[in-house]
Amino acid sequence: MTTEYRRLRVALLGAGAVGSQVADLLLRHGDELADRAGASLELAGIAVRNLDAPRDVDLPKELFTTDAESLILGSDIVIELIGGIEPARTSILQAIGSGADVVTANKALLATHGPELFEAADRVGASVYYEAAAAGAIPIIRPLRDSLAGDRVVRIMGIVNGTTNYILDRMDTEGADFADVLADAQRLGYAEADPTADVEGYDAAQKAAILASLAFHTAVPLDAVYREGITSITASMIDEARAAGFVIKLLAVCERIEANGAESISVRVYPALVPKTHPLASVHGANNAVFVEAEAAGSLMFYGAGAGGVQTASAVLGDVVSAARRHIAGGVGVGESTRANLPVVPIGHVTTRYQITLEVSDAPGVLATVAGILSDGDVSVATVVQTVEGEGEPTARLVIGTHRATDAALSATVDALADSSVVERVVSVLRVEGE
Repeated sequence: MTTEYRRLRVALLGAGAVGSQVADLLLRHGDELADRAGASLELAGIAVRNLDAPRDVDLPKELFTTDAESLILGSDIVIELIGGIEPARTSILQAIGSGADVVTANKALLATHGPELFEAADRVGASVYYEAAAAGAIPIIRPLRDSLAGDRVVRIMGIVNGTTNYILDRMDTEGADFADVLADAQRLGYAEADPTADVEGYDAAQKAAILASLAFHTAVPLDAVYREGITSITASMIDEARAAGFVIKLLAVCERIEANGAESISVRVYPALVPKTHPLASVHGANNAVFVEAEAAGSLMFYGAGAGGVQTASAVLGDVVSAARRHIAGGVGVGESTRANLPVVPIGHVTTRYQITLEVSDAPGVLATVAGILSDGDVSVATVVQTVEGEGEPTARLVIGTHRATDAALSATVDALADSSVVERVVSVLRVEGE
């Protein structure tokens, strides 16, 4: 006996690597998805800029249109996979205004215009779903929004960019140079021809803003996220990290801290030293992982593919099923909670440890001078490793591990070291996370 389901029209905006996979899965697994959603999901059309552009998947030509607005206004669920800010923002607002639910993977748009989109959806009782926007196929949005809603998230550390993890992992396991691995990543499709968004940390910063907003029920503007990339990471820094028992990972860190006598949050992205014993240290290749610490639930880790067309399509279709179920059940959409309204403070308030690598003159009294500068900055030394390099007028290389101090104190101390007559060069400065 065939079950008769209510029909819901689904509009797809964009048919790139993810969009074409979403369309293919909707068409091939429509009956299964209908059974799960309790509604027949009809792919009403696919809006694209160029009807004749090559696609990753062979899809029916009659589904394609350049008239996105008409498609949106005639649909119950709109999937936005265009990317970027415009026309994605305008299209989503059109969809919400027409009463449709929206599914998006657009991290850049959510990080910059998320509050506007959520407020628009709240006004009409619609929902915006975005599981694929933060960590690809990894389910992290629903756990933060729903499963941990009754708990108090204290800290999130995430490897949320597959390109940078692939690069750093190969540098660590093979001793390869940054430029060589980046070229391989571009050849394999892990990195774009212009890799700036990945290697300079912009992509991870957008995802950090999304995760922090959810975890701490606070709207986190993108410009409040501290950001550093990985372009300065060298093979020697990887070696020094390994010798000290660490691996280097580009981390998105979101945590509750005390600042100015009030509970606040810090959101930051930078390459960090992670102890080899920490679960994030074993995340290899282009995989992603998000490590969550909550007061009651304790430590939780979500691991898997952070990118890829079919993998990300899995998360998108999960949201489509959720949106369909909401349509069938009726009622208003699920709103976003930002009522905590915690202040987002600059990185100077964060307490952490540093590993500082210096080139200094190999002369008597240099180590004492360096120790004095650290002491003057209220930064205490945990470890020192010294090696001598060069001939004739040799230099010494100092790798200094500090105890915990505020980032402001540590940064000022590094500046003082750089200005010292005994320090020839500050080679590198890395923060330690996950201890």
